[in-house]
Amino acid sequence: MADAPAPPVARESGRDDAHALSERARTRVAELSVRDFRNLERVDVSLPPEGIAIVGENGQGKTSFLEAVAYVEQLRSVRGARDRDLVRFDAPAFHVMAVVHGPDGATQLGAGADRAGRKKVTRDGVELSRITDALGALPSVLVAPRDVALVSDGPAERRRFLDITLALTSPRYLRALRHYRSALDRRNAALREALRHRRGADAVSAWEPALAEHGAVLVSERRAWVERHAAEFTRLSHAIGEPGTAVLSYATSLPPDGAVEDALRAALDRLREHDLRRGSTHAGPHRDDLSLTLDGRDLRVVGSAGQQRTGAIALRLLEAATLRERRATLPVLLLDDPFAELDNRRAARVLDLLLEAGVGQVVLCVPRPEEIPARFTRLARYRIAGGVLAAGA
Repeated sequence: MADAPAPPVARESGRDDAHALSERARTRVAELSVRDFRNLERVDVSLPPEGIAIVGENGQGKTSFLEAVAYVEQLRSVRGARDRDLVRFDAPAFHVMAVVHGPDGATQLGAGADRAGRKKVTRDGVELSRITDALGALPSVLVAPRDVALVSDGPAERRRFLDITLALTSPRYLRALRHYRSALDRRNAALREALRHRRGADAVSAWEPALAEHGAVLVSERRAWVERHAAEFTRLSHAIGEPGTAVLSYATSLPPDGAVEDALRAALDRLREHDLRRGSTHAGPHRDDLSLTLDGRDLRVVGSAGQQRTGAIALRLLEAATLRERRATLPVLLLDDPFAELDNRRAARVLDLLLEAGVGQVVLCVPRPEEIPARFTRLARYRIAGGVLAAGA
């Protein structure tokens, strides 16, 4: 039976009343079917409302299972892989199907792709002409050791984090992102064509109004998200165990006032000759960054492995808070060896923060049974080996 529907919930801060929310709305996976996804040949499992714990050594399929669940939400690999690269070796295509219970009732969602990259998405057995109609239908947050790349890698990782978080929770942002990327691709193609054939810039400038219009929406929503969650990022970092002051801010060359569209249009005009020489666009939100500092210095440069991991976990907690606030539901929590590379003190604090935020359905993956936190020992237990999932561990 589907969970009871819930009305939209307005929140004043990221530290919402999680207990009240959990009584009214949550999202969970009731059934999951996976075919030929990465190293998973065939998986069919019923998940209890509270979730499951999966035990298995590295490389046996734990992460593939979590990525299959996350694929139903994002309709793309959470690790940035191409769809064709998700197909199991020697298989023609992959498919993931989930029965999702949420505030609006039960829905069957299906998604898959073949080796040519052709994608098919269904809702309740009906193929969708626009795959974005199913985007975000399974709210979930994946926490994993590789999240450290959010801090340690370049700006592209953090922009991707912002784009995914906001596109899944703001239809306005999703529309602007699609239009912006389309205009950016076409302007860059026009730049390359002009460079190759020594042509004028008319075809280049034709795409600039669209870039300015939709780019302004991206900048505005990113700034609003950062301003709303900056203080909570500092609090979470401190609560996890960081004694220094961690600060989250939005780094852009565009002005802080409401004239972003005009400023972006002017920047594109000013840099057009430079772009023609380089063959790419050098102004716009695709060049911005989510700045993370520790005591005023770049966390990417000065942070230890533990400090960078702390920053990454804080970002994931903010992602979960955004889903709770904007979707009025507790998202599915996907934990991939979440306390690896953390000392016992920080691991305990991370668990406390997860519980403080409110826990809906949990899918926890660890290498050994003894690594299951006491709070999650009640979860139904499975073992995975060679891509085969079996009850009991």
